[in-house]
Amino acid sequence: MTLAYASWHPGASDSTPIPTVIALHGHGAHGMDLLGLSPYLAQGRVLVLCPQAQFAIGPSSYTWFDRPPEGQRPVEEVDRVATELLSFIDEVVPKNGGDLGRVALLGFSQGGTLAYRIGLAQPRRFAGVAALSTYFPDDIAGAIHNNEIDQVPLLIQHGVNDTTVAVERARASRELLETMGAHPEYHEYPMRHEIGRQSLTDLSGWLMRVLGLAETGA
Repeated sequence: MTLAYASWHPGASDSTPIPTVIALHGHGAHGMDLLGLSPYLAQGRVLVLCPQAQFAIGPSSYTWFDRPPEGQRPVEEVDRVATELLSFIDEVVPKNGGDLGRVALLGFSQGGTLAYRIGLAQPRRFAGVAALSTYFPDDIAGAIHNNEIDQVPLLIQHGVNDTTVAVERARASRELLETMGAHPEYHEYPMRHEIGRQSLTDLSGWLMRVLGLAETGA
């Protein structure tokens, strides 16, 4: 099954494959939720694809994981969704003119846990992983057994006033990832559970670097 998705194309005039960002929304959001960031990411020079989670929990409200009645999602469910998203990337990126050799993952909140799981398990497959207002779940560490984890650029951004995912969880995630061999670039901001102006500016600059895009005067 191909996931529904929203897309933003920079409008390149030739047939050269375009650097691509896969943006994974959080619990209770939808495929359009992060699309509005597109013109501000890497000077609007990247293809942005925003897949929508499968499970509806309300009008225009979706979640990535199928939870049992008691509410605790099994780690196998994370693996299942990760496999589905990898298939989505392989199919949809070239279909939209994207470059499979230059794909960065961006995940917000629940989407960030998936970005961790997908990107760190295959560190040479992705140009970078940006984890926004999220945390690294302990139970997915077993899937991250690649000794090349230090090869993937990793950006962590979090608000010190986040009441949905406390900043202490992001700090603990950074420490755990460092013990696993990763070298995250870590930033905290005076914001809540959101993407703020400064964090967006920093995210955009980071994407320029990891996707190999030269600065322009725009």
